[in-house]
Amino acid sequence: MINSMTGFGHFEGESGGFHVIGEIRSVNHRFLECSAKIPRIYGFLEEKIKSFIAQNMTRGKIEIYISLEPLPDCNTAAVQVCVNENLAREYGKAFERIAFLTGARGTSRINGEICPAVYDAFTASDIARMPDVLTAEKPETDEKLVWETTKFALENCLKQFLEMRKREGEKLRDDILNRADIIKKHINKIEKRFPELKTEFREKLEARMRELLENVTFDEQRLLTETAIMADKTDVSEEIVRLNSHLEQLELFMNENAPTGRKLDFLVQEINREANTIGSKIQNLEIARVVVEIKSEIEKIREQVQNIE
Repeated sequence: MINSMTGFGHFEGESGGFHVIGEIRSVNHRFLECSAKIPRIYGFLEEKIKSFIAQNMTRGKIEIYISLEPLPDCNTAAVQVCVNENLAREYGKAFERIAFLTGARGTSRINGEICPAVYDAFTASDIARMPDVLTAEKPETDEKLVWETTKFALENCLKQFLEMRKREGEKLRDDILNRADIIKKHINKIEKRFPELKTEFREKLEARMRELLENVTFDEQRLLTETAIMADKTDVSEEIVRLNSHLEQLELFMNENAPTGRKLDFLVQEINREANTIGSKIQNLEIARVVVEIKSEIEKIREQVQNIE
């Protein structure tokens, strides 16, 4: 079935110890272009997300949004506070030395050395506040778990996203086929009227040439031959056949299960080329108006095709 390149999908829920939010949105684009907005800490997800999208879509400008927040009881959310024991011990020695040098209360000397004692001049909290004594560390990210959680969110977004693209695609298909039917009716008008127009053109051309050659001796057979040749140059039978063939091909493309946007884009160019040729060959006001109607429908089809994957 025909799929539109315009779509949106959203998911919010819990999985793998995370509260996860995912969004997929897209607009029409000549090629596949994907961008992902994800938390910086999970930057490794970007290429995986793009690969996942490429497996499910072939055209469109795709924007992905992913938010991952660890749940409170999740191991991923745990933070470990670590003590730099060597640094804390050195700060303690330095504080004791300062207390002794400044005569702070609680300091004493035995045999010229500072006695190990608890000094009122400083406490454990003073040491804990010193740079790099305490550090908060998160456990290493489980990349496999994070990706499985992200993929779960993407798959749920994708269900909504693809369903919307399918619905939009059905509307595009119906509209394009309706316009193709209108073009066929216009072509039928030209096809029925063309034999009469060809005869009229030939008669007018012959009469005009006789008028111009009124006082000149000429070969009657040669005049009829040249008139016939010029009249044949206005023949659009081949263009009508090709135009009908292109419209049949258009219907076939509209019923394919594979992405056909690029093929349709090319086919519409060919349809427009044949319509232009018909308009330039038949110099008739009535046919010119019909050709304008045909080109108007072709332009509307072209606009719709730009949204098809």
